[in-house]
Amino acid sequence: MPKKVRAAVVQDHFVMNDPEGATEHASALMEKAAAKGAELVVFPEAFIGGYPKGSHFGTVVGMRSLEGREEFRRYVKGAIEVPGPWVAHLSERVAGAGVHLVIGVIEREGGTLYCTTLIFTPDGSLSGKHRKLMPTASERLIWGFGDGSTLPVVDSSIGKIGSVICWENYMPMLRTALYGKGVELYCVSTVDDRDQWQATLRHISLEGRCFVLASCPYHLLKHCPPAHRTIQGEDPETVMIRGGSAIYSPLGECLAGPAYDEPNLLMADLDMEEIVRGRYDFDPVGHYARPDVFHLTVDDRPRRAVSYTPDKG
Repeated sequence: MPKKVRAAVVQDHFVMNDPEGATEHASALMEKAAAKGAELVVFPEAFIGGYPKGSHFGTVVGMRSLEGREEFRRYVKGAIEVPGPWVAHLSERVAGAGVHLVIGVIEREGGTLYCTTLIFTPDGSLSGKHRKLMPTASERLIWGFGDGSTLPVVDSSIGKIGSVICWENYMPMLRTALYGKGVELYCVSTVDDRDQWQATLRHISLEGRCFVLASCPYHLLKHCPPAHRTIQGEDPETVMIRGGSAIYSPLGECLAGPAYDEPNLLMADLDMEEIVRGRYDFDPVGHYARPDVFHLTVDDRPRRAVSYTPDKG
């Protein structure tokens, strides 16, 4: 494993309801980071597919509208299948750039959408997929729930890469599951742009003694579909998500950001030996754990609604 890793965190707008446009936009930003020497590039939550902040999809308790169903239809059309043609296209661009990529997508499987992050390695391989375990609040109307089979930590040439999405970072057992897998490059794809979110990121870096790379969009109303704009108002420069991307060291030092109120590409050179130095006095699943008192069991089996017994003839 190299002693130094150059990492980049992307803060930019997403493209909704247009897989081709979204994939091209993400690829261009990734290639821009690669041209600056990035070995790891991290993107926000739902960057391909889009995060429909402010949308209610025509739902109140006990009622759904036809207009909301139509909005959901458009949102489904903008999602991607994993694997699928747009993932294959991303793989080609990743291989061309020669980087590790962590990117949030809206994944479509059957009649259900998932908020997902994909982890690619420099040869273009899709090496990991994480589905958000717990959609937050109204997100539960439009996204399904992940299971324990998509909690990967990818053992890559630059270190062990894991991904946690937005408010999953408030789930201590989920964090512990990743610590148990040895995560070193803890990638946070989010849309949380609050000031207090930085306390969460810093805490995780100290708790996990890992690098935390957090990517949040900078998204304006003009980047939203027309139907969405009628809900939010008419000023195209209305800020929907203001950013807040940042990079933290294993001892809680802010290496880049937090950046607000504009598109940005944050970069930092990560000294991987800092992880070892940090764990000298605190290892959350090692010498600072008490397995005689506390123990976490993770069910990493895939959970399917339908399974078929093979015909044994």
